[in-house]
Amino acid sequence: MTDESDWTREERIRYSRHFTLPEVGAAGQRRLKEARVLIVGAGGLGSPAALYLAAAGVGTIGLVDFDAVDLSNLQRQILHGTSAVGRPKLDSAADRLHDLNPHVQLERHAVRLSSENAMEIIGAFDLVLDGSDNFPTRYLVNDASVLLGKPNVYGAIFRFEGQVSLFGAQDGPCYRCLFAEPPAPEVVPNCAAGGVLGVVPGVIGSIQALEAVKWILGVGQALAGRLLLFDGLQLQFRELAIRKDPTCPVCGDAPTITGLIDYEAFCGASRLAAEGRETTPDRLHLQLERGDPLQLIDVREPHEWAICRLPGARLVPLGELPARLGELDPAVPVVTYCHTGVRSLHALAILAQAGFRSVQSLAGGVEGWARDVDPTMARY
Repeated sequence: MTDESDWTREERIRYSRHFTLPEVGAAGQRRLKEARVLIVGAGGLGSPAALYLAAAGVGTIGLVDFDAVDLSNLQRQILHGTSAVGRPKLDSAADRLHDLNPHVQLERHAVRLSSENAMEIIGAFDLVLDGSDNFPTRYLVNDASVLLGKPNVYGAIFRFEGQVSLFGAQDGPCYRCLFAEPPAPEVVPNCAAGGVLGVVPGVIGSIQALEAVKWILGVGQALAGRLLLFDGLQLQFRELAIRKDPTCPVCGDAPTITGLIDYEAFCGASRLAAEGRETTPDRLHLQLERGDPLQLIDVREPHEWAICRLPGARLVPLGELPARLGELDPAVPVVTYCHTGVRSLHALAILAQAGFRSVQSLAGGVEGWARDVDPTMARY
Protein backbone atom coordinates (compact mmCIF):
# COMPACT_ATOMS: atom_id res chain seq x y z
CA MET A 1 0.00 0.00 0.00
CA THR A 2 1.56 3.26 -1.14
CA ASP A 3 1.16 6.55 0.69
CA GLU A 4 2.58 10.05 0.55
CA SER A 5 5.61 9.02 2.60
CA ASP A 6 6.85 7.07 -0.46
CA TRP A 7 7.41 10.36 -2.26
CA THR A 8 10.11 12.99 -2.00
CA ARG A 9 9.19 16.34 -0.52
CA GLU A 10 9.41 17.94 -3.96
CA GLU A 11 7.06 15.34 -5.44
CA ARG A 12 4.58 15.73 -2.56
CA ILE A 13 4.42 19.45 -3.25
CA ARG A 14 4.31 19.04 -7.04
CA TYR A 15 1.43 16.54 -6.95
CA SER A 16 -0.32 17.87 -3.84
CA ARG A 17 -3.55 18.64 -5.72
CA HIS A 18 -3.61 15.06 -6.94
CA PHE A 19 -2.96 13.60 -3.50
CA THR A 20 -6.04 15.40 -2.18
CA LEU A 21 -8.33 13.95 -4.87
CA PRO A 22 -10.01 10.73 -3.65
CA GLU A 23 -9.98 9.43 -7.24
CA VAL A 24 -6.19 9.83 -7.44
CA GLY A 25 -4.41 9.95 -4.10
CA ALA A 26 -0.97 8.44 -3.59
CA ALA A 27 -1.97 5.10 -5.16
CA GLY A 28 -3.26 6.78 -8.31
CA GLN A 29 -0.21 8.98 -8.55
CA ARG A 30 1.90 5.85 -8.36
CA ARG A 31 -0.04 4.41 -11.30
CA LEU A 32 0.65 7.58 -13.26
CA LYS A 33 4.33 7.39 -12.40
CA GLU A 34 4.56 3.79 -13.57
CA ALA A 35 2.58 4.39 -16.77
CA ARG A 36 4.09 4.49 -20.25
CA VAL A 37 2.22 6.58 -22.83
CA LEU A 38 3.21 6.97 -26.48
CA ILE A 39 2.27 10.18 -28.33
CA VAL A 40 2.33 10.01 -32.12
CA GLY A 41 3.21 13.49 -33.33
CA ALA A 42 4.66 16.45 -31.43
CA GLY A 43 2.44 18.94 -33.23
CA GLY A 44 -0.91 20.60 -32.59
CA LEU A 45 -2.52 17.73 -30.68
CA GLY A 46 0.65 16.21 -29.25
CA SER A 47 1.77 19.52 -27.77
CA PRO A 48 -1.00 20.08 -25.18
CA ALA A 49 -1.28 16.34 -24.57
CA ALA A 50 2.42 15.98 -23.80
CA LEU A 51 2.43 19.03 -21.56
CA TYR A 52 -0.51 17.84 -19.45
CA LEU A 53 0.68 14.25 -19.24
CA ALA A 54 4.11 15.43 -18.11
CA ALA A 55 2.58 17.82 -15.61
CA ALA A 56 0.37 15.02 -14.29
CA GLY A 57 3.44 12.90 -13.58
CA VAL A 58 3.12 10.18 -16.23
CA GLY A 59 6.42 8.41 -15.67
CA THR A 60 7.43 7.67 -19.27
CA ILE A 61 6.27 9.55 -22.33
CA GLY A 62 7.25 8.36 -25.78
CA LEU A 63 7.22 10.80 -28.68
CA VAL A 64 7.26 9.85 -32.36
CA ASP A 65 8.12 12.70 -34.71
CA PHE A 66 10.70 13.21 -37.46
CA ASP A 67 9.98 16.85 -38.34
CA ALA A 68 11.67 20.15 -37.49
CA VAL A 69 10.00 23.17 -35.92
CA ASP A 70 8.76 25.65 -38.51
CA LEU A 71 7.61 29.20 -37.87
CA SER A 72 4.12 28.31 -39.11
CA ASN A 73 3.85 25.65 -36.36
CA LEU A 74 3.94 28.16 -33.51
CA GLN A 75 0.35 29.33 -33.98
CA ARG A 76 -0.84 26.06 -32.41
CA GLN A 77 2.09 23.77 -31.47
CA ILE A 78 2.71 25.15 -28.00
CA LEU A 79 5.47 22.72 -27.08
CA HIS A 80 7.80 24.84 -29.19
CA GLY A 81 8.91 28.46 -29.15
CA THR A 82 10.46 30.92 -31.56
CA SER A 83 13.97 30.00 -30.47
CA ALA A 84 13.27 26.38 -31.50
CA VAL A 85 12.57 27.16 -35.18
CA GLY A 86 14.74 24.87 -37.28
CA ARG A 87 15.42 22.42 -34.44
CA PRO A 88 14.06 18.86 -34.43
CA LYS A 89 10.69 18.84 -32.71
CA LEU A 90 11.79 16.03 -30.41
CA ASP A 91 14.71 18.11 -29.11
CA SER A 92 12.50 21.12 -28.53
CA ALA A 93 9.85 18.97 -26.85
CA ALA A 94 12.43 17.28 -24.61
CA ASP A 95 13.72 20.63 -23.34
CA ARG A 96 10.22 21.93 -22.58
CA LEU A 97 8.96 18.76 -20.93
CA HIS A 98 12.09 18.35 -18.81
CA ASP A 99 11.71 21.93 -17.62
CA LEU A 100 8.06 21.29 -16.81
CA ASN A 101 8.71 18.05 -14.93
CA PRO A 102 12.24 16.63 -14.63
CA HIS A 103 10.84 13.42 -13.09
CA VAL A 104 9.34 12.35 -16.43
CA GLN A 105 11.38 10.11 -18.71
CA LEU A 106 11.10 10.95 -22.40
CA GLU A 107 11.73 8.30 -25.04
CA ARG A 108 12.31 9.84 -28.46
CA HIS A 109 11.60 8.11 -31.76
CA ALA A 110 12.88 10.36 -34.55
CA VAL A 111 11.27 8.28 -37.30
CA ARG A 112 8.16 8.18 -39.43
CA LEU A 113 5.84 5.60 -37.90
CA SER A 114 5.50 2.80 -40.45
CA SER A 115 4.37 -0.78 -40.85
CA GLU A 116 7.99 -1.81 -40.30
CA ASN A 117 8.45 -0.16 -36.88
CA ALA A 118 4.96 0.43 -35.42
CA MET A 119 4.58 -2.90 -33.63
CA GLU A 120 7.94 -2.57 -31.88
CA ILE A 121 7.44 1.08 -30.91
CA ILE A 122 3.80 0.86 -29.81
CA GLY A 123 4.36 -2.49 -28.13
CA ALA A 124 6.66 -0.90 -25.56
CA PHE A 125 3.89 1.34 -24.17
CA ASP A 126 0.66 0.91 -22.22
CA LEU A 127 -1.45 3.33 -24.24
CA VAL A 128 -1.20 5.32 -27.47
CA LEU A 129 -2.33 8.90 -27.99
CA ASP A 130 -2.74 9.55 -31.70
CA GLY A 131 -1.87 13.14 -32.63
CA SER A 132 -1.26 12.42 -36.31
CA ASP A 133 -2.76 14.49 -39.10
CA ASN A 134 -3.22 11.99 -41.92
CA PHE A 135 -5.31 8.92 -42.64
CA PRO A 136 -2.52 6.41 -43.35
CA THR A 137 -1.02 7.01 -39.89
CA ARG A 138 -4.41 6.86 -38.18
CA TYR A 139 -5.19 3.47 -39.71
CA LEU A 140 -1.67 2.28 -38.92
CA VAL A 141 -1.91 3.36 -35.27
CA ASN A 142 -5.36 1.78 -34.97
CA ASP A 143 -4.40 -1.57 -36.45
CA ALA A 144 -1.16 -1.86 -34.50
CA SER A 145 -2.95 -0.90 -31.27
CA VAL A 146 -5.70 -3.48 -31.80
CA LEU A 147 -3.23 -6.21 -32.71
CA LEU A 148 -1.17 -5.41 -29.61
CA GLY A 149 -4.16 -4.92 -27.31
CA LYS A 150 -3.30 -1.29 -26.55
CA PRO A 151 -5.94 1.44 -26.08
CA ASN A 152 -5.73 4.27 -28.61
CA VAL A 153 -6.85 7.81 -27.71
CA TYR A 154 -7.84 9.29 -31.06
CA GLY A 155 -8.09 12.99 -31.88
CA ALA A 156 -8.59 14.99 -35.06
CA ILE A 157 -9.00 18.68 -35.88
CA PHE A 158 -10.00 20.83 -38.84
CA ARG A 159 -10.69 24.56 -38.95
CA PHE A 160 -12.92 25.23 -35.89
CA GLU A 161 -13.87 21.61 -35.20
CA GLY A 162 -12.42 18.54 -33.54
CA GLN A 163 -13.27 15.03 -32.41
CA VAL A 164 -12.02 12.61 -29.75
CA SER A 165 -12.63 8.98 -28.87
CA LEU A 166 -11.00 6.02 -27.15
CA PHE A 167 -10.52 3.08 -29.47
CA GLY A 168 -9.31 -0.43 -28.80
CA ALA A 169 -10.67 -0.69 -25.26
CA GLN A 170 -11.87 -4.11 -24.13
CA ASP A 171 -15.07 -4.97 -26.03
CA GLY A 172 -15.11 -1.47 -27.53
CA PRO A 173 -14.95 -0.37 -31.17
CA CYS A 174 -11.83 0.61 -33.06
CA TYR A 175 -11.20 3.36 -35.60
CA ARG A 176 -12.16 1.04 -38.47
CA CYS A 177 -15.55 0.42 -36.87
CA LEU A 178 -16.21 4.14 -37.36
CA PHE A 179 -14.36 4.68 -40.64
CA ALA A 180 -14.31 1.37 -42.48
CA GLU A 181 -12.82 2.96 -45.61
CA PRO A 182 -10.65 6.07 -45.93
CA PRO A 183 -11.93 8.99 -48.00
CA ALA A 184 -10.34 9.66 -51.37
CA PRO A 185 -7.12 11.65 -50.84
CA GLU A 186 -8.14 14.37 -53.27
CA VAL A 187 -11.24 15.29 -51.25
CA VAL A 188 -9.47 15.62 -47.90
CA PRO A 189 -7.80 19.00 -47.41
CA ASN A 190 -5.18 19.14 -44.68
CA CYS A 191 -4.88 21.85 -42.07
CA ALA A 192 -2.36 23.76 -44.17
CA ALA A 193 -4.87 24.04 -47.01
CA GLY A 194 -8.06 24.31 -44.97
CA GLY A 195 -6.69 26.10 -41.93
CA VAL A 196 -7.19 25.51 -38.23
CA LEU A 197 -7.82 27.91 -35.38
CA GLY A 198 -4.82 27.54 -33.10
CA VAL A 199 -6.89 27.10 -29.95
CA VAL A 200 -8.82 24.08 -31.29
CA PRO A 201 -5.95 21.56 -31.07
CA GLY A 202 -5.42 22.81 -27.53
CA VAL A 203 -8.98 21.83 -26.65
CA ILE A 204 -8.85 18.44 -28.38
CA GLY A 205 -5.31 17.55 -27.25
CA SER A 206 -6.21 18.39 -23.66
CA ILE A 207 -9.25 16.10 -23.82
CA GLN A 208 -7.03 13.35 -25.20
CA ALA A 209 -4.68 13.82 -22.23
CA LEU A 210 -7.66 13.69 -19.87
CA GLU A 211 -8.84 10.41 -21.41
CA ALA A 212 -5.34 8.95 -21.06
CA VAL A 213 -5.10 9.95 -17.40
CA LYS A 214 -8.58 8.57 -16.64
CA TRP A 215 -7.68 5.27 -18.29
CA ILE A 216 -4.45 4.99 -16.29
CA LEU A 217 -6.27 5.76 -13.05
CA GLY A 218 -9.28 3.60 -13.89
CA VAL A 219 -11.74 6.35 -13.00
CA GLY A 220 -14.74 7.95 -14.66
CA GLN A 221 -16.47 6.98 -17.88
CA ALA A 222 -14.15 6.54 -20.85
CA LEU A 223 -15.01 7.67 -24.38
CA ALA A 224 -14.95 4.06 -25.57
CA GLY A 225 -18.03 3.61 -27.75
CA ARG A 226 -18.54 7.36 -27.99
CA LEU A 227 -17.26 9.97 -30.45
CA LEU A 228 -17.09 13.45 -28.91
CA LEU A 229 -17.57 16.21 -31.48
CA PHE A 230 -16.47 19.79 -30.75
CA ASP A 231 -17.67 22.87 -32.63
CA GLY A 232 -15.55 25.85 -31.63
CA LEU A 233 -17.62 28.44 -33.51
CA GLN A 234 -20.81 27.51 -31.67
CA LEU A 235 -18.93 26.31 -28.58
CA GLN A 236 -20.91 23.10 -28.56
CA PHE A 237 -20.11 19.48 -27.79
CA ARG A 238 -22.10 16.66 -29.34
CA GLU A 239 -21.75 12.93 -28.90
CA LEU A 240 -22.26 10.01 -31.25
CA ALA A 241 -22.56 6.42 -30.13
CA ILE A 242 -20.19 3.99 -31.89
CA ARG A 243 -20.78 0.26 -31.84
CA LYS A 244 -18.19 -2.42 -32.29
CA ASP A 245 -18.62 -3.78 -35.80
CA PRO A 246 -18.69 -7.59 -35.78
CA THR A 247 -17.54 -7.52 -39.43
CA CYS A 248 -14.61 -5.17 -38.74
CA PRO A 249 -11.54 -6.59 -40.54
CA VAL A 250 -9.24 -5.94 -37.58
CA CYS A 251 -11.32 -6.20 -34.37
CA GLY A 252 -14.41 -8.07 -35.57
CA ASP A 253 -15.51 -11.64 -34.96
CA ALA A 254 -13.46 -13.01 -37.88
CA PRO A 255 -10.64 -10.53 -38.51
CA THR A 256 -8.97 -10.61 -41.91
CA ILE A 257 -6.22 -8.14 -40.99
CA THR A 258 -3.78 -10.01 -38.77
CA GLY A 259 -0.70 -7.96 -39.61
CA LEU A 260 0.15 -4.46 -40.72
CA ILE A 261 -0.39 -3.52 -44.36
CA ASP A 262 0.71 -0.79 -46.79
CA TYR A 263 -1.32 2.12 -45.40
CA GLU A 264 -0.29 4.63 -48.06
CA ALA A 265 -1.67 2.28 -50.69
CA PHE A 266 -4.79 1.53 -48.60
CA CYS A 267 -5.55 5.24 -48.29
CA GLY A 268 -4.96 5.88 -51.97
CA ALA A 269 -1.76 7.95 -51.91
CA SER A 270 0.31 5.27 -53.60
CA ARG A 271 -2.47 4.50 -56.05
CA LEU A 272 -2.67 8.11 -57.19
CA ALA A 273 1.08 8.35 -57.54
CA ALA A 274 1.24 5.12 -59.52
CA GLU A 275 -1.56 6.11 -61.86
CA GLY A 276 0.02 9.47 -62.60
CA ARG A 277 3.58 10.53 -63.11
CA GLU A 278 5.58 12.42 -60.53
CA THR A 279 8.69 14.49 -60.90
CA THR A 280 11.09 15.38 -58.09
CA PRO A 281 12.07 18.87 -56.99
CA ASP A 282 15.60 18.28 -58.25
CA ARG A 283 14.41 17.23 -61.71
CA LEU A 284 12.00 20.14 -61.98
CA HIS A 285 14.72 22.54 -60.86
CA LEU A 286 16.98 21.25 -63.62
CA GLN A 287 14.19 21.65 -66.19
CA LEU A 288 13.58 25.24 -65.12
CA GLU A 289 17.28 26.07 -65.22
CA ARG A 290 17.56 24.63 -68.74
CA GLY A 291 14.54 26.61 -69.84
CA ASP A 292 12.61 23.54 -70.94
CA PRO A 293 9.16 24.43 -72.29
CA LEU A 294 6.58 23.60 -69.64
CA GLN A 295 3.49 24.98 -67.95
CA LEU A 296 3.98 25.13 -64.18
CA ILE A 297 0.55 25.14 -62.56
CA ASP A 298 0.05 25.93 -58.87
CA VAL A 299 -3.24 24.34 -57.76
CA ARG A 300 -3.21 25.72 -54.21
CA GLU A 301 -5.44 28.49 -52.87
CA PRO A 302 -4.64 32.21 -53.21
CA HIS A 303 -3.67 32.58 -49.53
CA GLU A 304 -1.11 29.79 -49.97
CA TRP A 305 0.21 31.36 -53.18
CA ALA A 306 0.77 34.60 -51.24
CA ILE A 307 3.12 32.79 -48.82
CA CYS A 308 5.40 31.19 -51.40
CA ARG A 309 5.44 30.06 -55.02
CA LEU A 310 7.72 28.49 -57.60
CA PRO A 311 9.33 30.73 -60.22
CA GLY A 312 7.33 30.98 -63.43
CA ALA A 313 4.23 29.32 -61.98
CA ARG A 314 0.62 30.18 -62.77
CA LEU A 315 -2.05 30.00 -60.05
CA VAL A 316 -5.05 27.85 -60.98
CA PRO A 317 -6.73 26.60 -57.75
CA LEU A 318 -7.79 22.98 -57.96
CA GLY A 319 -11.48 23.82 -57.64
CA GLU A 320 -11.24 26.16 -60.65
CA LEU A 321 -9.15 23.86 -62.84
CA PRO A 322 -11.98 22.07 -64.75
CA ALA A 323 -13.44 25.41 -65.81
CA ARG A 324 -10.07 26.89 -66.79
CA LEU A 325 -8.67 24.08 -68.92
CA GLY A 326 -8.96 26.34 -71.97
CA GLU A 327 -6.20 28.56 -70.55
CA LEU A 328 -3.67 25.73 -70.89
CA ASP A 329 -1.98 24.41 -74.02
CA PRO A 330 -2.35 20.61 -74.39
CA ALA A 331 0.75 20.55 -76.62
CA VAL A 332 3.08 21.92 -73.92
CA PRO A 333 4.14 19.68 -70.99
CA VAL A 334 2.45 20.52 -67.67
CA VAL A 335 3.79 20.20 -64.13
CA THR A 336 1.24 20.62 -61.34
CA TYR A 337 2.17 21.32 -57.74
CA CYS A 338 0.54 22.07 -54.39
CA HIS A 339 1.64 22.10 -50.75
CA THR A 340 2.67 18.48 -50.23
CA GLY A 341 1.82 16.72 -53.51
CA VAL A 342 -1.70 15.37 -52.96
CA ARG A 343 -3.90 17.97 -54.67
CA SER A 344 -1.46 18.16 -57.57
CA LEU A 345 -1.99 14.44 -58.23
CA HIS A 346 -5.72 15.05 -58.43
CA ALA A 347 -5.04 17.93 -60.83
CA LEU A 348 -2.93 15.54 -62.90
CA ALA A 349 -5.87 13.15 -63.15
CA ILE A 350 -8.19 15.98 -64.27
CA LEU A 351 -5.75 17.07 -66.97
CA ALA A 352 -5.12 13.52 -68.17
CA GLN A 353 -8.85 12.88 -68.46
CA ALA A 354 -9.16 16.11 -70.47
CA GLY A 355 -6.63 14.83 -72.99
CA PHE A 356 -3.38 16.38 -71.76
CA ARG A 357 -0.76 13.74 -72.55
CA SER A 358 2.36 15.19 -70.93
CA VAL A 359 1.50 15.92 -67.30
CA GLN A 360 3.58 15.45 -64.15
CA SER A 361 2.97 16.22 -60.49
CA LEU A 362 5.66 17.61 -58.21
CA ALA A 363 6.29 15.03 -55.49
CA GLY A 364 6.31 16.72 -52.09
CA GLY A 365 4.98 20.02 -53.45
CA VAL A 366 6.43 23.29 -52.21
CA GLU A 367 7.43 21.51 -48.99
CA GLY A 368 9.68 19.22 -51.01
CA TRP A 369 10.99 22.17 -53.02
CA ALA A 370 11.91 24.05 -49.85
CA ARG A 371 13.58 20.97 -48.42
CA ASP A 372 15.53 19.88 -51.51
CA VAL A 373 16.03 22.98 -53.64
CA ASP A 374 15.44 26.30 -51.88
CA PRO A 375 15.71 26.21 -48.07
CA THR A 376 15.06 29.98 -47.97
CA MET A 377 11.52 29.51 -49.25
CA ALA A 378 8.83 30.38 -46.69
CA ARG A 379 7.11 27.27 -45.33
CA TYR A 380 3.70 26.86 -43.71
